Amino acid sequence: MKRNRQAVLAAILAIPCAAGAQGLVSQRSISVDAAQEAATAALAQCRKAGHQVSVTVLDRFARTRVILNDDGANPHSFEHSLRKAYTALTYRTPSGEYGKRAVANPTGIGALHLDRITTAAGGLPIRAGKEVVGSIGVSGSPGVPGSPPGSGGDADAACAQAGIDHVGSKLK
Repeated sequence: MKRNRQAVLAAILAIPCAAGAQGLVSQRSISVDAAQEAATAALAQCRKAGHQVSVTVLDRFARTRVILNDDGANPHSFEHSLRKAYTALTYRTPSGEYGKRAVANPTGIGALHLDRITTAAGGLPIRAGKEVVGSIGVSGSPGVPGSPPGSGGDADAACAQAGIDHVGSKLK
């Protein structure tokens, strides 16, 4: 009988500990070192193509980890790289894909009025497996000749992907 009481008492005392543990979450996020490496690799890729761009890397909590503005990058490219990274992070999809969905579903276009959201390509989520741990946005690549200004999103996205590829093995 005494052992039964001790077992019941131990079980009761363990309940608050288990409940308290459920009040916390642990989430992985890109480190500042990996963010720096990704941004530097993205910038280098764009430089190889002759593009002067801005690169922004956000962590999973939308905190800015790194901003790089290349010499000669347009002043607005800084803000646009941030918007691309933010869109990719919050929608967990490439910013250009979000743009295609917004056009295809006009009822969701209201989200474009949210701060930092854009439909332009060049922002990509950074994943560790299936988990989004950050995002990268690149802005400033020129479009193809004859295209409107700011239409270099595909080139921006390629540079962003180069940055992700560079740090991919560290995000496992």
